[in-house]
Order: sequence, then C-alpha cells, then structure tokens
Amino acid sequence: MDTQATVSQVIRLVEAGSELVRITAANIREAENLANIKDTLRQKGIKVPLIADIHFKPEAAEIAAQIVEKVRINPGNYVSSHHKNKKYTEQEYQDELLLTAEKLFPLLEICKKHETALRIGINHGSLSDRILFRYGNTPEGMVAAAMEFTDICYNSGFDKLVISLKASYVPTMITANKLLIKQFQEAGYHYPIHLGVTEAGNGMAARIKSAAGIGSLLAEGIGDTIRVSLTEPPEKEIPFAKKLVSLYGRSHQVFTEKEISFFSNGNIKNETIPLVISDKKNKNSDGTASDFKLEKTSNQFHDDKQVIKLSYNDIPHEELMIRASADFTLKATDNTIAGIWLNNGTSSTPEQLSELSLQILQATGLRYSKTEFVACPSCGRTLFDIESVLEKVKARLGEKKGLKIAVMGCVVNGPGEMAGADYGLIGAGNGKVTLYKGHKPVLKNQSLEDAVDTLVSLVENNGFSSRETENIS
Repeated sequence: MDTQATVSQVIRLVEAGSELVRITAANIREAENLANIKDTLRQKGIKVPLIADIHFKPEAAEIAAQIVEKVRINPGNYVSSHHKNKKYTEQEYQDELLLTAEKLFPLLEICKKHETALRIGINHGSLSDRILFRYGNTPEGMVAAAMEFTDICYNSGFDKLVISLKASYVPTMITANKLLIKQFQEAGYHYPIHLGVTEAGNGMAARIKSAAGIGSLLAEGIGDTIRVSLTEPPEKEIPFAKKLVSLYGRSHQVFTEKEISFFSNGNIKNETIPLVISDKKNKNSDGTASDFKLEKTSNQFHDDKQVIKLSYNDIPHEELMIRASADFTLKATDNTIAGIWLNNGTSSTPEQLSELSLQILQATGLRYSKTEFVACPSCGRTLFDIESVLEKVKARLGEKKGLKIAVMGCVVNGPGEMAGADYGLIGAGNGKVTLYKGHKPVLKNQSLEDAVDTLVSLVENNGFSSRETENIS
C-alpha cells in the first residue's frame, strides 16, 4: 500500500537488471493499488512488466489481472476446500477438481480479455489436501498439481501460461522439474518454465543452493525465466541471477575450460588429494547401514562409490562457486557419488576449496557440516525485519551440524514450506512471530525482542536429530 516505497524498490531492481518484477498483493485493496504503482512507474518511464503474487483470494487475482502483465497463483491456496487429513473417494476427488476449475474459470476469462499471463506457481510444502491425499508431499504431487491446472487452462482455451515448481531442498526442486518436462512431452505441452530454489536464505549458502538447482537445470536446457530467492535486499538477487544466465543460458557452452572426471577407490586410494567426502548413509549388501568417514583423504570410501573431480582454469572464486555448484549437481545424479574434488589452479586457496566443497555437499543433501537455514525473502506479507532476525539466528545457532531452522515471513508460506525444519520462527502479524518445533506451533505471538533468545532455548532444551541426508519427500 506504500506506493512510493514500492515504486522506489522496483526502480532499484530495474537498475540492477531485473527484467520482471513480482509484487505481493495480499488482499483486494492491495490488488487495486497495483494500478497506482504501475501508473507511477510508467510516468517515470519504467516499463518493466509487473507480476501480482496472489494467495487465498481469487477476487484479488481477478482485479490484479486487469492491471498487471502477469498474475501468479498457487494451486495449493486456490482450491475449493481445506480439510486436514481428509480422505477422498475417487468421486470426491474428481468433484473437487471440477469445483477448482469452476473457481479458476473467471480469472482465465479476465486474463484472456486483458491478454494477461498467468503463472501457476507450485511450492513444495503448500500442496492442496486433495493432492496430499493421493501423492503426499512429493515431487510427484507437485507435478500432478501443475498438470491439473495446466489441463484446466488448456481445456479453457487459455495458453498465456507459465509453470514453476519450487522447493527449498535442491534435489526436490530438480526432480520435480524433470518430471514436469517428461509429462509435458507426453501431453504435447510447450509452456515456459520458471525456475527457483525458494527460501534459500542468504549469503554464500543461498547462492550455492541457487546455482546447484537453477544452474544445473539451465545446463540441461530447462528453464525460461529464473528468480534467485535471497533473504537480502531484492536488488542483490539480480547480479547473481544474471551471472547464472551468462554461464548456463542456452546459448552458452557449458563445459568450456573445465575437466570433469570420475574416480573410484581403486584408482586414487594411494594418493593424497584435497577431497571432501560425503557422510551420506549407504546400504551394505546385507541391508545394514554403512557410513563414509569424514577425513579429507582419498582412501575412505567404498569401491563402488565415485568422486567427481572438477578442474577449472584459474577462474575467479565467485565464478568457481557458481560453476562448481551447478556442474557437480549436474553430474551427481545417482547414489554412487561419494565426494567432490575441486581444482582451480592457484586462484582458490585450499581453505576456500574445502569450504566450497562442504557447502555444495550440504546444498545437494549429501553431507551436513553446519546448520541448514530455510528463509524466505521479505515481501508485502512480512511484517518484521526478517533480514536482521535471520542474521541474529545464524549468529547464535549457525554451527550446529545437522540442525535445520526455518525463518519465514508469514503464515502463507511459513508452516507448510518449512521443508522438514527442526524449528521455525514464523511471522504472525505486526512485529510478532510464532515459534515452531517441527510443524507444531509451541509459542504463539512472541515479541521480536525475545524471540531469538526463546528459539535458542528451545533448541538447547529439546535438541534435534542430526540428519545424515534428506529424504526427497
């Protein structure tokens, strides 16, 4: 509702190189005010396309669709009913799907009339109860929701459609998008794909997650628009996003100035190399679990496992961070990968290579060496300073191996998209937050002054189970 502040932020994004800008419109009044924002921008000569981000209120989407160039809706919020743990007969499932189509139809007609694009934006953790009943909280469920809404649009004669499948856990995001492409090919659909690793957090870890998820898919020719999601000022997302596109956009050569090699225990076990080994649990032939040891030596992994060696030609370390994250993820497609071996000539120190290797293994779910943070960027629904709160939480709890903490702006995405976090600090209103243990709220409407201290006490008093690896679901 603060038109001038929103306009100023949009201008900063455009100056940083953003080609599309999405604005949250949480209700009808905010959707109507998009007209003032757009008019002010156009008067200033700013013609960047605007996207309205809508949750829960179809009426707000229908208003926004008459103003902006694109509307984003989440099918998990755009359903006919919410019944926790409801069981569906096949008839009930189909009846509710028909009701959802009827609810969506007015928006599609408005979009046709105004030539407005529509993004079906599906986030892992915010699927409808109907999808959860049949598929669970899985990549398959995300794709099923996407296909249902795509079918509705197709059958309604609406084709200005973009699809996104986002998750904060990189393997889930990658798996979902690859499944979607397969089903699109089978159905004969050719719609643009928007890519993002949602709630990635901030700093180096968030950028590595984004490079691993977005970069590896771009390298395979998947993706038409991207968004790097950082809990930082929005304009800081753009330079990293532009770098990703410059390195992995379709017109670029992915594997130049780089050697990719696979090594197994048999051919490097007697050498000393800067190798970082996964501690992911593996199954022996008798079904019992076996662990990789954590020493940075080359002879600690099993004969049937491989290390990916990535050799670069003295590239800048920031570029190495992007390329190694994407290239490793692109090649680490099965359970045979035991570790990563980076070489960048003299441009990166051993300490930098070690830290980067650990961060890449954590981003891809192979080894957890410190606290994992799930944190959303701020938007119009976030009513506290999430950037400073995240930094305070990281300062107090950032070095606990295997702990996973969510710092989320609001109840729209917060509880559902905590991605299996052990604890969560979720926005609950103006300057208030609710603390979660798992998906259960344990302390509601806490003041920000005390929230971080209380969260630290919760962790210290209740502990957590150190995760060896993530389950994709």
